[in-house]
Amino acid sequence: MDTLHGFGGQLLLGALVTLQLAAAALLLGTLLGAGICALQLSGRRALQALGNGYAAVVRGIPDLLIVFAVFFGGSLTLAALTGRYVEIDTFVAGVVALALSFGAYAAEIARGALQSVPRTQREAAGTLGMSRLQTLWTVVLPQAARLALAPFGNQSIVLLKQTSIVSIVGCDELMRKAAEASGATREPFTMYLATACIYLALTGLATLCLEWAERRAARPLAG
Repeated sequence: MDTLHGFGGQLLLGALVTLQLAAAALLLGTLLGAGICALQLSGRRALQALGNGYAAVVRGIPDLLIVFAVFFGGSLTLAALTGRYVEIDTFVAGVVALALSFGAYAAEIARGALQSVPRTQREAAGTLGMSRLQTLWTVVLPQAARLALAPFGNQSIVLLKQTSIVSIVGCDELMRKAAEASGATREPFTMYLATACIYLALTGLATLCLEWAERRAARPLAG
């Protein structure tokens, strides 16, 4: 007897969309976080204020509100520009909203890691004749990456679970598929329990990958 009443395939399709959402948002959010971090560490107060303000505002707003702002606000913006109503693709809206949120946390993680590298190491690299770019690439970034790996990985796992909020605007990710299956079968406990197991499998796999990366990063640098 099929416990999931034929909806197992639909849940797996939803899980695939969840992974696609998380991967796209992770990539876009990481790039955004790097840009925000650059603003925060720039020598100009106006740029620092812009970067710090973005991080503070986005981290202080619930992710669900960011999803609504991107989905409905994007439609209103396009309507104003084109003169007609344009509905935003739910997947695109989800990626953008999750990336905006993740970028704020990624920026803070990167900023903290970069500032944790002792200034004396930068000064020592300078005395060896290395340029600022060479110092950043060969001295600062390798150490900062090690320091940022664990919190960045943990935040990535949080991002994977946060994809569930995109179901509220109709994106066919795992949580949306679970809700549809629950309504069709009238067995919400079974469907959501199966969904929880899938999330556990996904986050468990992500945790194993993070642990492997941390072990690799813990190896002494060659040279």
